[in-house]
Amino acid sequence: MKVCVIGVGYVGLVTGVCLAEIGHDVICVDNIESKIEKLNNGISPIYEPGLEKFIEKNMKSGKLNFTTNLKYGVEKGEIIFISVGTPSLSNGQADLSYVEAVAVEVGKYINDEKIIVNKSTVPIGSGDWVSMVVSESIEKNNLNKDVKFNVASNPEFLREGSAVGDTFFPDRIVIGSSSKKAIEKMLELYKPIIEQSFGWPPDVPRLLPKGQKIPVVVSDLTSAEMIKYAANSFLATKISYINEVANICEKVGADILKVAEGIGLDSRIGPKFLNAGIGWGGSCFPKDVSALAYIANEYGMTPQILNSIINVNREQRLKIVKKVQDELKIVKGKTIAVLGIAFKPDTDDTREAPSISIMNSLINLGAKIKAYDPIVKERPHTLSEKVTLSKDSYDAIKDADLLIIATEWDEFRTLDYAKIKNTMNHNIIIDGRNMFNKEKFEDLGFKYMGIGR
Repeated sequence: MKVCVIGVGYVGLVTGVCLAEIGHDVICVDNIESKIEKLNNGISPIYEPGLEKFIEKNMKSGKLNFTTNLKYGVEKGEIIFISVGTPSLSNGQADLSYVEAVAVEVGKYINDEKIIVNKSTVPIGSGDWVSMVVSESIEKNNLNKDVKFNVASNPEFLREGSAVGDTFFPDRIVIGSSSKKAIEKMLELYKPIIEQSFGWPPDVPRLLPKGQKIPVVVSDLTSAEMIKYAANSFLATKISYINEVANICEKVGADILKVAEGIGLDSRIGPKFLNAGIGWGGSCFPKDVSALAYIANEYGMTPQILNSIINVNREQRLKIVKKVQDELKIVKGKTIAVLGIAFKPDTDDTREAPSISIMNSLINLGAKIKAYDPIVKERPHTLSEKVTLSKDSYDAIKDADLLIIATEWDEFRTLDYAKIKNTMNHNIIIDGRNMFNKEKFEDLGFKYMGIGR
């Protein structure tokens, strides 16, 4: 099938590349020329393990093309994915201005029957709204007034750092539409993934046994849109919940690692997303929980659980700052090392990263911050200019009064902490991700603090 993906951000790029890999002809469109230039040179503008290999392979085969020419993409594509950003406004509402701009352009250039798919995370009712915007644009711009299109919702459930595997081996595929034809087309598009019949590189481990099919949820537009928000909000709930339990553990002397293990073995609960730490960040959880809360408010509801999820997560970052104050007493003039800037490992995404709000708070208290991340080498625009970006972990930690581990990169597990101890002014570690064995670090001579331990 011929596919056009508009927007080569995180979701759009991974979607387009993976659809090409399973045999479709894909045109990826973006209005940022520097991104397209990089991609045409085989360079991914985002860090995602394994992605560049598939970009190079499918560009060589002719299955994957990148362009800034939206008209070309719309005219060639049978299925058009809208995969642009929907960032949060200050009130928590999703900003749909990018989606609207694309929908107007699609209506301007639509030349025959199309399936228009909302891949971006959009508020409830956005499918009908996109249909209206496209129709109005056709009426205004297109000589062919009889052109037909259908709208579908196909939310993504990708985890940054494992998005390629999540695309090929998803837990489920959700398709929402009021059009039977659109649903049939989408099922055809995803058939190789649903049936797990696509070719897979023999040197890459499969995440599912051969022959195991992928569940498909077919629904109306509204339900598909709600599934995405409800799923992310529930996962955020688990993290905020375990963090609140961790804070209680610290007061009563319990170990959150054992508590999480004990409750995670309950099949009704499960172990995933029960890792206590400094809170969630990234591009999805913050805006999706806020957007769902905003929708509830719009309908006269008070989303008490959603509001609590957000508040617990915000306060979790402040608790790290409080731990630093408790240990150093006077923070002003002290040197603090921070390992990890990205909101999670195996990505360069720093959106809503807990590390950044923690570092900015400590800078405001007068601390000197030296930070290091294995992938994030450019200063995020939200990070204070006063933070020094170090060349490696050892450089960041040298002469530090305290070390904060903010992202659980594997690289940090293999550092020589016996050597590090001799380079620090004070041997204090706050492990914000509970990466390490407390007793081991205490045996080395560190004062070690985790979360909920």
